[in-house]
Amino acid sequence: MSAIVCSHVDKAYGATTVIRDLNLAIEEHEFVVFLGPSGCGKSTLLRMLAGLEDISGGEVSIGGKVVNDLEPGDRGIAMVFQNYALYPHMTIFDNIAFGLKRQKVPAAEIRKRVEAVSKTLGLEAYLGRKPTELSGGQQQRVAIARAMHFDSDLIILDEPTNNLGVAETQGVLSFVRSARDSGHSCIFIAHNIHHVFQVVDRIVVMRRGKVVADDIDPKKTTVAEVERVITGMSDKEIRDAISDGRDSHG
Repeated sequence: MSAIVCSHVDKAYGATTVIRDLNLAIEEHEFVVFLGPSGCGKSTLLRMLAGLEDISGGEVSIGGKVVNDLEPGDRGIAMVFQNYALYPHMTIFDNIAFGLKRQKVPAAEIRKRVEAVSKTLGLEAYLGRKPTELSGGQQQRVAIARAMHFDSDLIILDEPTNNLGVAETQGVLSFVRSARDSGHSCIFIAHNIHHVFQVVDRIVVMRRGKVVADDIDPKKTTVAEVERVITGMSDKEIRDAISDGRDSHG
């Protein structure tokens, strides 16, 4: 069963359509990255999947269940936002532990898991602080750590590495990959293709509210070929580029 299926999905704001007849499936235990120019609809699509934006037309299914009218909290999704969305009154430890406490995980296990993820993401020294005492990059890492511990099979990350350095970015990507290996499906928006190319299972490219390529295997193509797709090739050119990439690597 696919983790997510979008069938003829549209999104319009008044007379302006930003997502047009979008069809897409994300498989269980798959790590997929969405790429495309700014304003192509990537973030809007993810917000519709999470229930933060209404769907103007079509159907979204998660785990085989249509979720068009479900509230965000009922969709079984953990989402990392660009603006972090941390709880300002809580310590970093309590922010990360929030989902575990809701699941009634024993306190000793919570501490063990929070300390482990904090070590991976370089947050050990900040567990007693409040979010306002951290930099933007540090807050982003806290949001990622918190999302990994929600009781959800699907993790959506909207440009989570924007404020991170190279080493921090690689740590986050490795951590997301480990979440995928432990059974989660992960959807990731990125601007820098070089950061994600070697860790994702599949690349989806959007342009002008449409998916123009949804079956790019990074193991069978190159960064240059994907960049050509992003920058505006025709449908035939896209198919030829992907095919050429597979042939040259296969």
